[in-house]
Amino acid sequence: MNLKELSQALGLSQTTVSRALNGYPEVAEATRLRVAEVAAANNYRPNVRAKSLATGRAMQVGHVIPVSSSHEMVNPVFADFVAGASEIYLQHGYDMVLSAVPDDREERAYREFAAKGSVDGIIVHGPRCQDERIGLLREIGMPFVVHGRASAETGDYNWVDINNRRAFQRATEFLIDLGHRRIALLNGLVVMDFATRRLDGYTQALKSRGIEVDPELIWSCEMTETNGFDMAFEMLSQSDAPTAFVSSSIISALGIRRAIEERGLKLGQDVSLVTHDDELSYLGNGGDVPTFTATRSSVRHAGRLCAEMLLAQITTPGQPIKSKMLEAELTVGQSTGPAPNLPQDRAQA
Repeated sequence: MNLKELSQALGLSQTTVSRALNGYPEVAEATRLRVAEVAAANNYRPNVRAKSLATGRAMQVGHVIPVSSSHEMVNPVFADFVAGASEIYLQHGYDMVLSAVPDDREERAYREFAAKGSVDGIIVHGPRCQDERIGLLREIGMPFVVHGRASAETGDYNWVDINNRRAFQRATEFLIDLGHRRIALLNGLVVMDFATRRLDGYTQALKSRGIEVDPELIWSCEMTETNGFDMAFEMLSQSDAPTAFVSSSIISALGIRRAIEERGLKLGQDVSLVTHDDELSYLGNGGDVPTFTATRSSVRHAGRLCAEMLLAQITTPGQPIKSKMLEAELTVGQSTGPAPNLPQDRAQA
C-alpha cells in the first residue's frame, strides 16, 4: 500500500495523512490515531527519503561512542539502552546512526553531524563530571539529551538519570544493618559522573553510621568481570579483608563472586555482595529468587525515555528543558547475609 491508497482508504487527503504520520501538531489527535491504526493494519511504512524531504529532517538520531584504552562504552548496558531507544525510533520512523570514534575525534564527529545535517539530534552517553560535550552541542545548535548528568555543568539541559547517590547509600546502609563494617566499594571510573555520585552515597552511608571511610576499601576501574575478580581477590587476601562488597555493575559482581569462590568462601554467608543491576536482557539476575541483592533500574526503559524526550525536542522546537530522575529499587537476593560471627538476632535488630 502506498500513500495514495492509504489516503483513499481513510477518506483523507494525502497531505493530511502525511502530516498525521509525521507528527505535525496541527493534526487532531483523533485523526492521528486513526491514521496510525489503519497504517499499521495495512503494514504501511512511509518512504524514509520522501519523509525526509517532506519534513526537512534527516529522520536519524546520532550516538557518538568514544572508544579508548581507558574506557569502553560499547558493552551490554549500552546494547540494552539502544534496544530501548530503538523501539521509540521505529515507532516514529527514525533510524539510528552510531559513530564509534577515538576520544580525540569526538568533538569532530559532533561537528560533522551538524555540518552535514545527517542527524536531527544526539543522545550523549557516559557523561563525565566535567563534560565539554554539553557546551559544544549548545554551540552548534543540535538538539540533545544526556543519559546521565554532569555535576559541574551549571546550565540547563535535557537529561534522564537514576538517583545513583541514593541507590548506593541504600545499598551500603542495607549491609550496615546486617552488621557489616568492612564494606568495600568496587566502582566505575571516577571521572564518570555516575561513579562520583555512587561514591558519595557510599561514603555518606558510612559516615552517618559513625563508620570511618577506609580508602583501601575503595576501588575505581573499568567495570569488567576480570577487574571485579582481580580487585576482590586482592582485598580478600588481606588479613583485614572486607566482609561485604558494593559493586557498580552486575558484570563486575560476577568477577567478585568468582573471587569469593576461589578463596574458598561462600557468597551470602562468609562474604556479602550488593550490586547495581540494569535489568540486562541477556544477563539476568537469577529467577524467582534473585542471585544478587541489587539496586535495580532498567537501562532499556531509560533508553525509551531518552528517545522520547529527544524526538519531542526535534519535532516541537522550543520546548522547555526537561529532566527525569529514576529511583532504583532495592531487591534482596541470595548474595547477602549477616556479617560473619554476628548473632542472627543482632543482625536483624
